[in-house]
Amino acid sequence: MRYIFFFFFHYFPKQALLLVMILLLVQAKTKAQIPDDIAMWLKKNNADIRYSINQYDFSRFNVLIDHASSALNGYLQRQDFKGSTWEVYSKAEHANNIQDAVDFSIRFKCISGHLRQSAVAADIDFSSWSEKNYVLLPGAVYNGNRFEWRRLRYSPKLYEVQDIGIDKPIIVSDIPKLSESGGVSRIQERSGSMSTPAIGFRADSSAKGIWILTHQGNSLGDYGINIEENRARDHAIITINSPVVHEQYTYFANDAHYPSQDKPHDFNAGDEVIITFRMYGFEAPEVQSLFNKLTIIRKDLVGDSSITQKLTFSESMRTLEDKFNKVNFVDKYGYYSVGLRENFLQDWQIGWTGGMISTYPLLFAGNAETRKNVLRNFDWLFLNGISPSGFYYDAGKDGTIWYGGDIRKPHTHNWHLIRKSADAVYYITKQFMLMQKMGVYVKPYWKDGNKKVCDAFVNLWYKNHQIGQFIDSNTGEIVVGGSSSGGILPAALALASQYYRNPAYMDVAKQVAGYYNENFTRKGITCGGPGDALQNIDSESSYALVESYTTLYELTGDKQWLNDAENAARQFSSWVVSYNYKFPAKSSFDQIGIRTTGAVYANTQNKHAAPAICTFSGQALLKLYRFTGDVFYIGLLYDVAHNMPQYLPHPENKLEDATYGYMSERISMTDWQGLDKIGALLKMSTWAETGLMLTNIEIPGLYVCPDDNYFVAFDSIVVTVKSQDEKQLILQLKNPTKVVADVSVLEDKAKNKIMGENYLYGCEKVNLKPGETKELIFKKSVLGQGKQD
Repeated sequence: MRYIFFFFFHYFPKQALLLVMILLLVQAKTKAQIPDDIAMWLKKNNADIRYSINQYDFSRFNVLIDHASSALNGYLQRQDFKGSTWEVYSKAEHANNIQDAVDFSIRFKCISGHLRQSAVAADIDFSSWSEKNYVLLPGAVYNGNRFEWRRLRYSPKLYEVQDIGIDKPIIVSDIPKLSESGGVSRIQERSGSMSTPAIGFRADSSAKGIWILTHQGNSLGDYGINIEENRARDHAIITINSPVVHEQYTYFANDAHYPSQDKPHDFNAGDEVIITFRMYGFEAPEVQSLFNKLTIIRKDLVGDSSITQKLTFSESMRTLEDKFNKVNFVDKYGYYSVGLRENFLQDWQIGWTGGMISTYPLLFAGNAETRKNVLRNFDWLFLNGISPSGFYYDAGKDGTIWYGGDIRKPHTHNWHLIRKSADAVYYITKQFMLMQKMGVYVKPYWKDGNKKVCDAFVNLWYKNHQIGQFIDSNTGEIVVGGSSSGGILPAALALASQYYRNPAYMDVAKQVAGYYNENFTRKGITCGGPGDALQNIDSESSYALVESYTTLYELTGDKQWLNDAENAARQFSSWVVSYNYKFPAKSSFDQIGIRTTGAVYANTQNKHAAPAICTFSGQALLKLYRFTGDVFYIGLLYDVAHNMPQYLPHPENKLEDATYGYMSERISMTDWQGLDKIGALLKMSTWAETGLMLTNIEIPGLYVCPDDNYFVAFDSIVVTVKSQDEKQLILQLKNPTKVVADVSVLEDKAKNKIMGENYLYGCEKVNLKPGETKELIFKKSVLGQGKQD
């Protein structure tokens, strides 16, 4: 070869020089030219990035029939594919002021021809992979959803004999998942399925972490976000595609093998689309590291996360109190149903969807008639509502019929979701404490009945050293074991220990909390909270553990519980929507102007966000801020609390023709019930109403730390600093809504002092008419140089 070059240079020097220049230019255009430091960074993280242009056969449910792919080189690349010609330009650069983060952009332009039924994609190939890696798609996939699974229709209950028992593994429904037992291992999601459009993992062997964040989508709508493992499980490819195309199957309500409905795009000459994403690499000594990193970056790329101010907390409470008295209260027997009683699920269920939870805010903030109804509810429950096992009956109907399980599934006869009794003990004990403050007589048989349930929990723990998910209402035996279904139990028993002055309850509370921390929180999974989702990973038990660990720290002062609470809170944040989803044009939520920041995804089976935490106010997040000074927790609570009122139909907040006071639980940002349901308004009455009422009584409308010049307005008001000096802080409050605001004000001058329960009872209230402005003066106890929000 060198003799040939010598011949050309000797006899045709000009032509030879031109040839060399052409060869060098071609090499420069084809050689990977991503900046050397970024190339080394990718290599350090065992990653290689390619682009691809894919063609599908829609008639065969989007089977991939052909594709063209090439490594990114950082320059303009030309790609001929199936009669079309493309220019692909890629760019990689370090993210501004962010260590170990790189921004990637890939622009695809069809410059000639056309390509039907297609999509473009960025493929990130990770080597040195292991199926031990923890994979996380916030709100959708936890530990790869790599659990045993069963294909059961909604509402699923374990059925086979071999699946039912005390020592069985976590079993989930048929959801998008990586395989736990060999075979095809692939997850195909769309960006709206996640609380933040992102995918991350912790590499087990290297203790390194990766996060890939992107936007919701581009001009072609939502992105697809996929991960696929190879047969040997030593490689995995993460793909961001545009538009979303599920190959062959998509997820549809308990069925991950539903035929794909996506329509690939028809590209013509001149069409252009851009895929952008940011990739982070970091040290991840434990699974918790993955969640900790997410809390820092979850809002980095999402864009708009602004809130809306439509209804105030107090007006929402007035609307719901009126609705509960007119529609939910069954005067014949004296109880508040959890719904409209249109079916057996909407009559009576204790805990979970609102039974003996809704009575708490109604007692706290209701009028005389309401409080009378609440006390009748206590009479009704404690006369017959405790089962032979000592736990509360799971459900009931028509005021006199008590039962457990799902009447549509006879084998579940007498099953009791253990979370329901734990919820009941927690909220009933809080109400007993409130009654003491209010001067309301607590009848001995109410007190004894609740204590009987506490004792049943103590016996259950010492017999099994777990709480299980379902127990038999007659015998008290665990039917379905495992799970963190009873995540609120440590808080419930800790409060009961205070109220009943029984140290044994606190001992068990600590033991149960330790069990949950070791078996669930430390592993980055929580499950079993909902009664209709098998043991799918869920947000409800996730938050319940935040409340439990925080309560234990508050009552014991043991820093270990504070550490556990912080870990649990950061895990819970992965369920909270971090941005305002752009709904399809002309969908109900698009027309209404719904903003999704602060919505809470339900679980990995029921893939919708909800207006509230089921069924809590989020007060533990405020307490965590006070204990740690970390504004992340109070910011997260701000998003959740501010998100809620916009979903409540009201004369000043009309949601199409939805009935005033009927608040839906569903915010559909994804296609789990069909593409046409994204952004659809489901007109129904749900537990979300109770969540909003709890927020009214447990989250202050205005939280102020005068010494720090710090404040947060949780309610729908605008607060600004009028003046501040060494002696005082003057704030101006304005009501921008068209309804009255009775703003509860919590002035915090002693963060080292525990708040306890019912801390807003009797607090200062500021009445603001629509558009009205008032000033509040807060005296300082020390010289403050603090912050404001």
